[in-house]
Amino acid sequence: MRVVTVERTGEHEGRTVTVRGWLAARRSSGKLHFLQVRDGTGTIQCVMSKAEVAEAAFALADHLPQESSLEVTGVVRADPRAPIGYELGVTDLRVIHQSADYPITPKEHGVAFLLDHRHLWLRSSRQQAIMRVRAEVIRACREYFDGQGFLPFDAPILTPAACEGTTNLFAVPYFDETAYLTQSGQLYGEAGALAFGKVYVFGPTFRAEKSKTRRHLTEFWMIEPEMAFAGLDEDMDLAEDFLVHVVRRVREQRAAELRVLERDPAPLARVEKPFPRITYAEALDVLHGKGFALEWGADLGGDEETALSESFDRPVMVHRYPVESKAFYMKADPADPRCALCVDVLAPEGYGEVIGGGQREDDATMLEDKIRSHGLPLDAFGWYLDLRRYGSVPHAGFGMGIERCVAWLCGLHHVRETIPFARMLERLRP
Repeated sequence: MRVVTVERTGEHEGRTVTVRGWLAARRSSGKLHFLQVRDGTGTIQCVMSKAEVAEAAFALADHLPQESSLEVTGVVRADPRAPIGYELGVTDLRVIHQSADYPITPKEHGVAFLLDHRHLWLRSSRQQAIMRVRAEVIRACREYFDGQGFLPFDAPILTPAACEGTTNLFAVPYFDETAYLTQSGQLYGEAGALAFGKVYVFGPTFRAEKSKTRRHLTEFWMIEPEMAFAGLDEDMDLAEDFLVHVVRRVREQRAAELRVLERDPAPLARVEKPFPRITYAEALDVLHGKGFALEWGADLGGDEETALSESFDRPVMVHRYPVESKAFYMKADPADPRCALCVDVLAPEGYGEVIGGGQREDDATMLEDKIRSHGLPLDAFGWYLDLRRYGSVPHAGFGMGIERCVAWLCGLHHVRETIPFARMLERLRP
């Protein structure tokens, strides 16, 4: 018995193979049964003729419930009408387990219902396409940074203090003290950069933001490169080149999945260098022209980011935000101390910020003052200040949230579908 996956069946045309999977759909036409069998690599139509199988097997297939697990044996036949170009002419069928009353039927279901049954919703063709795009994004991220000489560097998930701010932390009892779920691996990535030159952190991050927007999750994954001997310009160059690589890889490797999602490929095809680069001040001018009444220092929310991105046909890089609006570790621009040497990359089509980063403060005295002014516990950052006391250099980096990137590439309305099990303000299960 030659067991093959659905995606490899085409390599065995004319041969008898066995596919193991689950029944996604079934229909009958007199003396024929058409079984749609998925195995995680794809879905194949298995055509069962009453004349070619045992009577008991044919009768069994006529009543098989959705999501029953099967072992289907048959001859691989070319069929240009089939989505994968092949079908299986069934010669034998073995049922491993008969499902019953599968809750997600072919009819329409509400999002809340589907999220309650997320463990089963993941079996649908749409969700599988999204997860494959996600996997490709992650693969492309690692491929890019590995190829550019960055060392993978693991940061802790349990941390002693805040990175982005003290109001959105998840506190965790840690023996006789309190720890926090990490908001970012960046600070530890900086230690890695000053040890190895170039590193990247990849892992889960947590934000206890009481937000219900379509762009936010309380648990998400970030890829965060950090590099020594680099400033804002080098950081923007890296972010631009990196994002082009990721988008190109998804377009090349996951075109079939993007078609399943009915994603318009044209906007993604325009993601090429160079990206427009505008200052925060210039961004305000653009927004003023669109009717937004924003004063200097105002944050750019989702509506503003969407309106701003409409002026460009590819991602736009907004740099030098007001220093007050950025985290304590951002370095001020020597040419204009009101501004931080930072950048946000805004995706087109209203998807907002997908990358945020900048040059880090490399002066120990300045950094200590900023820690104090942000009301952060100085004793928790002693090790971080050491990085500026012993061989400090200009250094920079950024973070990209995997989920926002996947939402943009897939053309999704909400990030909740971009991760296997979304964690949101009002959702902890399943």
